[in-house]
Amino acid sequence: MSILTTASRPIDISSTDFWSEGSEKRRPEKLCVGLTYDLQAEYLARNYSPEETAELDSPETIDALEQSLRTLGYAPVRIGGIESLVGKLAAGERWDIVFNISEGMHGLGREAQIPALLDAYRIPYTFSDPLVLGITLHKGIAKHILKNLGIATPDFIVVKTLSDLDGHSLAFPLFVKPAAEGTGKGISSRSLVHNEGELRELCSDLLVEFRQPVLVETFLPGREFTVGVLGTGDRARALTPMEVVFQGESSGVVYSYETKKNYRELVEYSLVNGELGEACKDLALAAWGALGCRDGGRIDLRLDAENRPSFIEVNPLAGLHPVDSDLPILCRLSGISYEALIREIMTSALEREHNGKIVLHEF
Repeated sequence: MSILTTASRPIDISSTDFWSEGSEKRRPEKLCVGLTYDLQAEYLARNYSPEETAELDSPETIDALEQSLRTLGYAPVRIGGIESLVGKLAAGERWDIVFNISEGMHGLGREAQIPALLDAYRIPYTFSDPLVLGITLHKGIAKHILKNLGIATPDFIVVKTLSDLDGHSLAFPLFVKPAAEGTGKGISSRSLVHNEGELRELCSDLLVEFRQPVLVETFLPGREFTVGVLGTGDRARALTPMEVVFQGESSGVVYSYETKKNYRELVEYSLVNGELGEACKDLALAAWGALGCRDGGRIDLRLDAENRPSFIEVNPLAGLHPVDSDLPILCRLSGISYEALIREIMTSALEREHNGKIVLHEF
């Protein structure tokens, strides 16, 4: 049983009645849920490029989150990004819990900034903590941890300078991308390299353009999947894997920034069940638990030459656009509505706070 404590009486947040719209058993006081996010339009107005802001949110995402939270019986309040959060905290504003989807803009710790600040103020929030968000943003560090634990991931090196390529033993073809980007940023048809010249040229370009380490890994030639995970710890569950099927010669084998932006024309998604689906789910849950991810997100996998799934990367702050983001898409294919997805994320976050209990702030 998952109990939510209010000023008046404890409420079972796992009961059907709690979530039923119009139920007389709905709790008498609504939890105030702050929303932290970064709007792409705000950064475009500051002269950032569309690719630089590719991971940031649209108004449609924030509208959908706010409406879903309100329908589920919460009282959502928009906060915005780190600058707005700092100002509101300094002014004395508080929230019972924060629904955090802020990606941040600068530095390898950008996803961890808002959770770290909320931890300092002892305000609960959804999704992973600062340590996990810092580790998982850097794909190389995440892969070091998983490889050390025996979880399948392609061989790799992290390139900080071109001298890190000297004497490497990785066999071509290789796949090359920035170590700490998402949404396909820095990935293009050039990412699949076949010789030392292509490798050094691309690493040099990425080091200059993105000003961060570059991940070089053995290319896996098999099918590509993403697995949604909901929950935390031993309560986490993997959803049916979704295969990313590339359409047409233009998309090739690269799930790039351009491919993701034009996914309706270049990609088809389909669910994968059976033995392969179960193998993907097992690997996703193993990686999710090993890295300490919470509440909800995605694990990306690809098959090797022997058709065995291997970890590519994790997204513990998965996009939540109700139509275009991968996690809502795979939920929709699995018969899980957007509102139900948000409900599961919130339930997971509330259950792990004070053993499932949370006390309302007095305003």
